[in-house]
Amino acid sequence: MAEYEIFAIRYAWRDAKRSDHFIGGDPHDGPMPMDYFTWVIRGEGRTIVVDTGFTAEVSARRGRTHLRCPIETLPALGIDPDSVEDVVLTHLHYDHVGNFHKFAHARFHLQTREMGFVTGPYMRYPKFGHSFEVEDVVGMVKLNFKGRVEQHNGDFELAPNVTLHHVGGHTPGLQIVRVMTRRGWVVLASDAAHYYEHLQKNRFFTQAFNLGDMVDGYRTCERLAASPDHIIPGHDPLVMKLYPAVSPKLEGIIVRLDVPPKKEG
Repeated sequence: MAEYEIFAIRYAWRDAKRSDHFIGGDPHDGPMPMDYFTWVIRGEGRTIVVDTGFTAEVSARRGRTHLRCPIETLPALGIDPDSVEDVVLTHLHYDHVGNFHKFAHARFHLQTREMGFVTGPYMRYPKFGHSFEVEDVVGMVKLNFKGRVEQHNGDFELAPNVTLHHVGGHTPGLQIVRVMTRRGWVVLASDAAHYYEHLQKNRFFTQAFNLGDMVDGYRTCERLAASPDHIIPGHDPLVMKLYPAVSPKLEGIIVRLDVPPKKEG
């Protein structure tokens, strides 16, 4: 059975409060910072990158703290970005598709519904359009004309034991990634669950297109993962605390997700 290593690269963060992350606010409105990640799946002779982060320029404009370029961090794992053949874009929000231009030869995998969303009528409304960078969307359209965008309608097996699953909710075309590892099936939830708390308490993130699809997405993550400990949320700083660094030199930068998490407390 094909098994893979999975890595999370932390490339940015922002200071935030709990009320920023839950529809309806929160009665205990204390600090709740947000981390930004990209992910790497490696094994069976191939490397798959999941999401590509945002640039330092976009970070400055949007008031985020940019720590490093996630693509320029790939060599720390022995990966040459020019050698990457497949990049999964879970959706096209600015923090998941920026830096796409730094992959010279990759094919980009996204859901057809996501491409239709970002080129359709809802982008005229600031509530939806604010989370996208126009140049990222235009870049994907241009790459589609060049034959470098693979659009999927629902579930898709990208590689043996690496599958993509449409969930929607946060955006209409949001997809998650299921990967077989030595500890079992791991689900990279991306923005299907920004924080562990969203999934555990069935709470909704503030940026949402369809709340019903969002909560159904939580159940899909649970169904596909070997256990709740096998679900990796998209922005939770706990990920860096629960999983071990690749090496002491990469502490706080890259952690391994194909090993069991530490127990809290």
